[in-house]
Amino acid sequence: MEGMKRIYLDHHATTPLDPAVLAAMMPYLTDRFGNAASRSHAYGWEAEEAVEQARVQVARAIAATEREIVFTAGATESINLAIMGVAEAYAEKGKHLVTLATEHPATLDTCKWLEGRGWRVTYLPVDRDGQVDPAAIEAALTPETVLVSVLHGNNEIGTLQPVSEIGQIAKRHGVLFHVDGAQAFGKVALDVMEMGIDLLSLSAHKIYGPKGVGALYLRRRDPRVKIAPQVHGGGQERGLRSGTLNVPGIVGMGKAAELAAAQMPSEAARIGDLRDRLWMMLSEALPGLKLNGHRQLRLPGNLHISVDGVRADDLITNMKGVAASAGSACASASLTVSHVLRAIGLTDDEAVSSVRFGLGRFTSEHEIEEAARRTIEAVNALRDASPVWALRQAGIRLPGT
Repeated sequence: MEGMKRIYLDHHATTPLDPAVLAAMMPYLTDRFGNAASRSHAYGWEAEEAVEQARVQVARAIAATEREIVFTAGATESINLAIMGVAEAYAEKGKHLVTLATEHPATLDTCKWLEGRGWRVTYLPVDRDGQVDPAAIEAALTPETVLVSVLHGNNEIGTLQPVSEIGQIAKRHGVLFHVDGAQAFGKVALDVMEMGIDLLSLSAHKIYGPKGVGALYLRRRDPRVKIAPQVHGGGQERGLRSGTLNVPGIVGMGKAAELAAAQMPSEAARIGDLRDRLWMMLSEALPGLKLNGHRQLRLPGNLHISVDGVRADDLITNMKGVAASAGSACASASLTVSHVLRAIGLTDDEAVSSVRFGLGRFTSEHEIEEAARRTIEAVNALRDASPVWALRQAGIRLPGT
């Protein structure tokens, strides 16, 4: 593989830092190093001004106001703050939450934690495309329900949920609505007012910004959402999230959000076309491929496929410099089959043969064509070496395969 150009197709795991984002951050990593909470001198003033500018940039990208943005260390913290903060603040109303079986572990693990402390959580199933039926959400609501939490764009199969419909249902029943927007932010349109979103968790490193910084949108009117702080200390972020602010990271997130909002319409179309081309090239050259997730309502850069007769980890190892994923990077330490793939009805055999390609801003047409060539070559080589595949081609299928 020496001398062979690497191709990065794992943008759901993380994205490269946009050079314009790095340029915006650099002054705050060097001479503008002040603490945004130091309000007695110019170093602190310029840091605070930079943070407030970033707050405006993030807010504009989701049609919110800057006072509704709380900066955190990432989407995982934002999700924890949203769910646990609402649970604590509204416990007198009831102790019931509704979420989906296909949520990110940041949501599922937080819900499990609450269950251990007396809360009841309803985990709704999805269909074979990975979508929930909005009517099922409405049917799950009770007078005790305080929150519905839904992942907008699935981090594995890319399926988009009907967020606007769910938002309307939540509003009709006076239930708060939290959306995990980590993957959808910057990729598809997000308008918190139109979609009826009350809390929205965001991440910078999924939109070509730095790692270790995120944000939580918290609606301030119709209704004004209350949350109980989960981190206590110096009272930063209006007391909702204490701790010295990561000024360079926040500046980077603001610039990344501004760029993503400006480029979204054209980039979504371009990346979607490249994604479709990759699928076409692979499916035309290789029999036994299955597309997972919704065919149309999915993240533009997401291609999730099952490759019959080939284990995903073997395929990725043999794709010669093509960076893809055998599943969600957030759960890569687990050897069990992905809960998302189980929820959409994949067999164990289909699940362990599943590969996720994630295209992004700097992905070129040439890279897609080269990635397809290397993938096809790897699949054919692995199948040629597999006695199980040879038996299948002869019409013989062994138990468990």
